[in-house]
Amino acid sequence: MSDMFPVHGMDAVVFAVGNAKQAAHYYSTAFGMRLVAYRGPENGSRDEVAYVLTSGGARFELRGAVRPGTPVARHVAEHGDGVIDLALDVPDVESAYRTALERGATGITEPYGIEDEHGKVMLAVIATYGETRHTLVDRSNYSGPYLPGYVAAEPIVEPGDRMFQAIDHCVGNVERMEEWVEFYERVMGFTRMAEFIGDDIATEYSALMSKVVANGSRKVKFPLNEPAPGKRKSQIDEFLEFYGGPGVQHIALATNDILSAVDRMREAGLQFLETPDSYYDDPELRERIGKVRVPVEELKKRRILVDRDEDGYLLQIFTKPVQDRPTVFFELIERHGSLGFGKGNFKALFEAIEREQELRGNL
Repeated sequence: MSDMFPVHGMDAVVFAVGNAKQAAHYYSTAFGMRLVAYRGPENGSRDEVAYVLTSGGARFELRGAVRPGTPVARHVAEHGDGVIDLALDVPDVESAYRTALERGATGITEPYGIEDEHGKVMLAVIATYGETRHTLVDRSNYSGPYLPGYVAAEPIVEPGDRMFQAIDHCVGNVERMEEWVEFYERVMGFTRMAEFIGDDIATEYSALMSKVVANGSRKVKFPLNEPAPGKRKSQIDEFLEFYGGPGVQHIALATNDILSAVDRMREAGLQFLETPDSYYDDPELRERIGKVRVPVEELKKRRILVDRDEDGYLLQIFTKPVQDRPTVFFELIERHGSLGFGKGNFKALFEAIEREQELRGNL
């Protein structure tokens, strides 16, 4: 069937942050990303600064307010640092925008073009859950560092070998999961890739439900979570409370060498969730995962999780929240055939999150 809403992939993850200069330094040093573009008062942006960093095909834009009262300043005051835009690379912005509105999406910015000596970029914006938006981007006729109005920038620190090369998936925490699953199916033609309900994602104290939608090529994957009844406050409840509503919970970064990435990130000061020894010492784990490229002892040393499904296996690990509020965090994932999300690790992961919640007094 023809794709009425074709998407090439993720264009950028755009963050609103309280101090963009310091955030750019953090993602340069702790994540090994390269600063490539900048916009600020020096080149005509009087109210906002932006730093653009890349790692392979993954691109982050960090926006900060120069003056109070701006949209970015208000967003940070209300929600803390967080993702405001999951920008999508599309071949035809006007067609995608028109199709989205015809299928019930809310338009924020109608299609428009911006250009400079490097060419022209087409853009449009639609709304999704909470204050998150999708900017639709076609930069196929542009050769500049990011967008017109941005200038090329030198790296803050010279990065070493790349730690990750792409955005694997972006997870949203919402209050009405089915409504947003249907939104992506209806508006963008995404399909349900997986769902986890009931005992799939439950511990003694808390539970959640999750469904994954993806485009046809599986280059864009959006798991969507909502809280489920439990004895205590779930991680989704905690996020919704501290973020002030629905938003992006975590970004999964695809890596080819998770061991090296974790070692370097830890050395740079990044904190990861701790998995107890019992997870690795369980004989059922070794029987379930079979042969993987890394000895379990090496995974145990770094607290990396492992899971296998019918297509292969994956290695994954999750950071602690990367800002003061217990909201946004990151995942590193190394796939070897598996298209899943680590279902076999859910219990261990959520128990680790609950231990952190208890330390914060939020369980």
